[in-house]
Amino acid sequence: MTIKNFFPAQGSDVHEAGGGLTRRVGAYNDNLMCVEVQFETGTVAALHSHPHEQITYVISGRFEFQVGEETYTVAAGDSLYKQPNIVHGATCLEAGTLLDMFTPHREDFL
Repeated sequence: MTIKNFFPAQGSDVHEAGGGLTRRVGAYNDNLMCVEVQFETGTVAALHSHPHEQITYVISGRFEFQVGEETYTVAAGDSLYKQPNIVHGATCLEAGTLLDMFTPHREDFL
């Protein structure tokens, strides 16, 4: 992969993921990826797992996350860690934006 250092938001693709969820891929390389995710109130990100490590930072809104057997209610400034292959999902309680970081990058998001 050619190294790219700047990923301007203007002109980048916004992917409609369905059900009130959109995402925009930001900076990434082979080992790391940044993704902005917008949720409408009531949107559910179904329980799922993947082989990537993931950190989620809440920019705005309120969410209920299930990570493994635990449930967390989170708001702006909170963050969560999801180890590889752990089952996780979220329900948006108040419209908001998340910033997800993945390692390695999510090929399925490109």
